[in-house]
Amino acid sequence: MRILSVFALALTFAAVALAEEEVKTEDGVLVLTKDNFDSVIANNEFVLVEFYAPWCGHCKALAPEYAKAAKVLADKESTIKLAKVDATVEPELAEKYGIRGYPTLKFFRSGSQVDYTGGREQDTIVSWLEKKTGPAAKELETVEAAEEFLKENNVAVVGFFQDRESKEAKAFMATAVAVDDYPFGVTSSEDVYKKYEAKCGSVVLFKHFDEGKAVFEGEATEEALKKFVTAQALPLIVDFSHETAQKIFGGEIKSHLLFFISKESGHLKEFVEPAKEVAKKFREQILFVTIDADQEDHTRILEFFGMKKDEVPSLRIIRLEEDMAKYKPETNDLSADKILEFVQSFLDGKVKQHLLSQDLPEDWDKEPVKVLVATKFDEVAFDKTKDVLVEFYAPWCGHCKQLVPIYDKLGEKYKDSDSVVIAKIDATANELEHTKISSFPTIYLYRKGDNEKIEFKGERTLEGFVKFLEGEKDEQQPEEEEKEDKPAKDEL
Repeated sequence: MRILSVFALALTFAAVALAEEEVKTEDGVLVLTKDNFDSVIANNEFVLVEFYAPWCGHCKALAPEYAKAAKVLADKESTIKLAKVDATVEPELAEKYGIRGYPTLKFFRSGSQVDYTGGREQDTIVSWLEKKTGPAAKELETVEAAEEFLKENNVAVVGFFQDRESKEAKAFMATAVAVDDYPFGVTSSEDVYKKYEAKCGSVVLFKHFDEGKAVFEGEATEEALKKFVTAQALPLIVDFSHETAQKIFGGEIKSHLLFFISKESGHLKEFVEPAKEVAKKFREQILFVTIDADQEDHTRILEFFGMKKDEVPSLRIIRLEEDMAKYKPETNDLSADKILEFVQSFLDGKVKQHLLSQDLPEDWDKEPVKVLVATKFDEVAFDKTKDVLVEFYAPWCGHCKQLVPIYDKLGEKYKDSDSVVIAKIDATANELEHTKISSFPTIYLYRKGDNEKIEFKGERTLEGFVKFLEGEKDEQQPEEEEKEDKPAKDEL
């Protein structure tokens, strides 16, 4: 019996070895399929898996950083493996793990899984993984260890603590656990203190750009340290890209000054460089970001802000809330003094929110379906003598395009009505203070008499709309949701 057990064990090891040999790699990244996925996850303690689509621009941007991260981990002889799944070839795996967008990264630890929440640069990926598989802060016992730690990381945060039980040290370690994007180190070595001219109890963020380092000042709480790291870990003025988007929108600083510029036209030197002193003044209050209008990928961002390329260079401030609030300066003067004045006025609450509106077409009410813009909306929709049905659409929305012939027939049916108005508004080019739209098409009835706003959720057929308008609003049978979401902040 014992011989049989040993034989069975040998067969098991042989099967595992064979399975691992059959897994292909590309640039050091394991290529997973439905046939080898489970065995790779089962036979490796730590695996980060990217679910991607070959046509996805974000995936293409991630690929070289992902490969670099795999190489760094391999050079360190780490047990962490990086893998990828082409979700267009392996739809069963994509469905099993609930993949709804690309790229989606999931981290498997001894079989259990969590979503990857870090950034998309090589050093951030490695830092996030090492935190998930080891101590939150690396112990730096010698000057050599500290030098190597700072050399291999573009940004690193170091705590100088003799007493690890102090309130400040505990706040530092809690921050190290909470912040995934950057590596943390901790030291009690006097030699390291001397090397970096650091005081006991201090926290220093080291970086390979701008001033080279930043020393935390104030009471060391987890909240204050997180804000310090978020503000100091990015350049004074951040260039928007696929790689930086998550750090920009996912950070602790929720107000951003956006420079829309043309790098080809020399706007960086002419306008952005002089603004660095202004950015330094507001560093922990507002994040300064450049968006290069020359890049085709950024065209949609210009559209989102209702801007044309010939308006560049220009400024906007955004405040990230449930919806994005936008603010526009009174002039297009991009001198440092004017930028400082604009930012200070915003922080003082003196700048009014900027809402987009198209010009009202001369023939806006000539067709059965009336064409509204933001400046005309309230006058038409809040007419208490009429039921006003409004479709909020996006020009690029497929569901909206499919609805056009049906909605036109509806307008035709009620074109001679004195009590019903059928209207539509391009919600990407017109913004309303009282109504925020998150998906398309969204259709609201503004009821006559009390102007109550009722969302239409029934079948998008002529019969469904007529039934709704004829007073059977409370008996709607919602159809399965077929709306296209507004672009998320990081997609922009």
